[in-house]
Amino acid sequence: MQVWMLILINFGILLIVAITFDYIAKKKKRYFDPEQGIKSTSQSEQIYKEQHLKQTINDINDPNL
Repeated sequence: MQVWMLILINFGILLIVAITFDYIAKKKKRYFDPEQGIKSTSQSEQIYKEQHLKQTINDINDPNL
């Protein structure tokens, strides 16, 4: 099998899994809010997560540092 066929098959499988997950979530009326997970943590953990997120964004925007 050629490499491009493997890449195409893997991409197709990933796409099918994502569509299935989205369909099931909509059918069960479950909405995933990323902010909801951080609300139930302590204040120090919230600060740590926010700092980590800011650092990750800075690393993505300026990878030469």
